[in-house]
Amino acid sequence: MTDNRYYTLIGIHIALAFAIWLVLPLAKLVAILVLLGSAYYVIKNQNRNNEALLAAAYITGIEVFLRATEGVPIYEFGKYGVIGVIVIGMFYRGFSKSAVPMWIYLLALLPSLILAFVVLNPDTEQRKIISFVISGPICLGLCGLYTYQRKVSYDQFQDILLALLLPIISLTTYVILFNPSVREIVSGTDSDGRLSGGFGPNQVSTVFGLGTFLLINRALLKSPNIQVMLVNIGLAAVVIFRAIVTFSRGGVFTAIAMILAVMLILFIRLNVNARVKISRLLFWMVIGSIGIWGYSLLQTNGLIGNRYANKDALGRVKESKFTGREELAQSELKAFFENPILGVGVGKSIEIRKEETGIDAASHNEITRLLAEHGAFGILILVLLAATPIVLHLRNRQNFFMVPLLLFWALTINHAAMRIAAPAFVYSLALLYVDIPFIRRKTVS
Repeated sequence: MTDNRYYTLIGIHIALAFAIWLVLPLAKLVAILVLLGSAYYVIKNQNRNNEALLAAAYITGIEVFLRATEGVPIYEFGKYGVIGVIVIGMFYRGFSKSAVPMWIYLLALLPSLILAFVVLNPDTEQRKIISFVISGPICLGLCGLYTYQRKVSYDQFQDILLALLLPIISLTTYVILFNPSVREIVSGTDSDGRLSGGFGPNQVSTVFGLGTFLLINRALLKSPNIQVMLVNIGLAAVVIFRAIVTFSRGGVFTAIAMILAVMLILFIRLNVNARVKISRLLFWMVIGSIGIWGYSLLQTNGLIGNRYANKDALGRVKESKFTGREELAQSELKAFFENPILGVGVGKSIEIRKEETGIDAASHNEITRLLAEHGAFGILILVLLAATPIVLHLRNRQNFFMVPLLLFWALTINHAAMRIAAPAFVYSLALLYVDIPFIRRKTVS
């Protein structure tokens, strides 16, 4: 990809955010165009070059932007859209016959799903609550079936990551336009939707963290000259600043973990010249991070420091380190111990929690939700999901991206469950067989 084309794509997505900010109903049109355009793109090309992955990546990247701008026709638009293009891709190019772990995973979801139709209260909107809870896991399973050991070139893989990144640049632009002045809004240490485009700070922080990693990836591996590298680093600085000031910490910590993981792997596995390049970039990243943190403190009157120190606006240490989410996790663990075999059924943990504690909230932690609602099958699911990409990596050690991608999934489901398509789709990318030539040559191109 030429520099000019890259800049043009960035410009288009910045302009898209401006257009929707000026005329909000455009978001609905964009959602329809993205869905129909993605399906047409895959069908037209008969998925010869894994167009389904490019389309799924773009839908995943744009999901939160469209939710924030009220553009989605249905709430689970992102997950259903990803499932749709992946199924079309399977129609043309099938899936791996050796994807036994993914079949076991999908089958393990069924007992709790069937149980849900029996145990959910009649006055509950069964279809809605089941869709909310299970659409993410099903999206992961179908994406995993498609990507399992599917061979893609390094350039194809980077194009997939770019398709994931571009809509996140749109979201960042929109959030800035929605509220350019952080200082005027911040008055406490709790997350504030006004700092995340009017949408959930947790989900916005999650995709901002992912976007930061994707930009640092491009700065390190897809910047043919210093100018492009500076553009990528500059964009990463803007994205991580807006992630920090959402006051939702999960996406920020996840970005840091992913970036450090990929840089450490590359440092260990590449030659001396590459290590020098990585060391220089890391040095300037540390300096930049100090500057961004200092600017964040200035813009929030020091309150962001209190947030990360788990203190309130007056500097008092909060009783809860996880903004009350421990109570949700504890209620789910209790449900698991009381129903260890089949669990309580998909979505039933929400009803039980409301009846027993009065808290009417869905889980933020996919691990405890799986245990509560799927019982022993939940344990099987977690073991399969954790072990499968690691085992595959032992067969293809070239794909160093497996580690940061798996980290994103594991850390995200701990604070944001699977409310958006990102953890499901990003996890599936860790199952790809990516041919990375410079790892074979032990040099950076």
